[in-house]
Amino acid sequence: MVTLQNKNTDVKIEAGELVGYQVDGHEFIHQKGSPGWSSADTEMFPIIGPVNEAGFRVKTPKGEAVQDQHGHLRQLEYKLEGQTKTSAVFVKQYQSGTEVRNSKFPEKSTEEALTWPYNFRFEKTFLLTDSSLEINFKITGEDGMPFMLGYHPAFKLHTESPVILAKGKRISLDEVLAVGSRALQISDCSSITLKDEKEITIETEGFGNFMCWTEVRNMVCIEPISFYPYAVKQTELHQGFEKLTDTAEFKVVLKPEV
Repeated sequence: MVTLQNKNTDVKIEAGELVGYQVDGHEFIHQKGSPGWSSADTEMFPIIGPVNEAGFRVKTPKGEAVQDQHGHLRQLEYKLEGQTKTSAVFVKQYQSGTEVRNSKFPEKSTEEALTWPYNFRFEKTFLLTDSSLEINFKITGEDGMPFMLGYHPAFKLHTESPVILAKGKRISLDEVLAVGSRALQISDCSSITLKDEKEITIETEGFGNFMCWTEVRNMVCIEPISFYPYAVKQTELHQGFEKLTDTAEFKVVLKPEV
């Protein structure tokens, strides 16, 4: 467990996963083991969304890749590369064509192993400042590699009627619940505020969109994404790819008001 501390703020990171963010004793992050989701945060890379209706195949310029929902990055383990009192750097590296065990097999997937035809290095950095927690992502790899990126944090809810503020609109928890597993799309958006017992704003750079998901009333996932996967058929998911040119960088800033 990596712990970052700064004044009245405590951050807990477990194997690269943000499992705690307390400010003045208030916990903003969904706790593993609580109803709703077995994780607290994760990444969606190199694809976002399900691919079961496409036979777990995704088109790339190097041919079809075998992927499962939200990509194979989450099946790899982070390595801690550096740490200070207020920062930590985690890295995952992948060699093209390497088979990665699929944890969804056989209960939820027909694919025992996942593969991707490109090399990449994925870096996740946490930086705790006096007023925020920054999560930075840096992707390096083969020039022209197609990819999508989504960040999937879950926020703990403390009240019955939290509200999400986005693009001048108020979105209720019931509206998110009503969309179900597809997740509520919020396009062309770089900042969202979750108003609960305490307030937290999620600001982003590089993503451009969000989607919101939950199936319970005690947590909600507010997810920065580069592409909303349900905008196309699963067989056309490749339409949402960006192309890597040496390096791609993305940022998420969590700004609490307590």
